[in-house]
Amino acid sequence: MTHESVIMSIFSKTDFPEPREIAAALQGQRDLAAYLCTQADMQRIQIYDASSQAHTVELPTSALRLLVDILGELAQGNSVRVVPVHAELTTQEAADIINVSRPHLVKLLEAGALPFHKAGRHRRVLFSDLMDYKHRRDAASHKALDELTAFSEELGQGY
Repeated sequence: MTHESVIMSIFSKTDFPEPREIAAALQGQRDLAAYLCTQADMQRIQIYDASSQAHTVELPTSALRLLVDILGELAQGNSVRVVPVHAELTTQEAADIINVSRPHLVKLLEAGALPFHKAGRHRRVLFSDLMDYKHRRDAASHKALDELTAFSEELGQGY
């Protein structure tokens, strides 16, 4: 994965891959991962057009690694979107990514929990700032869960 973009699963009722796409993605991920030469900066692959004529395409290895990750997500039945790290998101897009309501996200912005700027009257959030917030939130959740588990074990109530 490059520093310029990240992939993420975006769950949407209309964007899920079809069963045949899931199967093709799984096979494609396996095949591509098996032949990916990670020591080289560039890789050559062949693409076939509608008349089955092969065309060689040279791509950065980092792009092919990203493709392997995308295929892995599709193989799990997830829809995928590639987002540049420097992208500016609307409040609705940001809320969808971290799975909260737009009004809740706006409260987070106004409380200073997440940086934003205004483009006219509209708030915009940098994708990189949103991911930093998500990582901090996830880390805090994991820490709280670990503490709860330790406390439960202290009381002899472990599961």
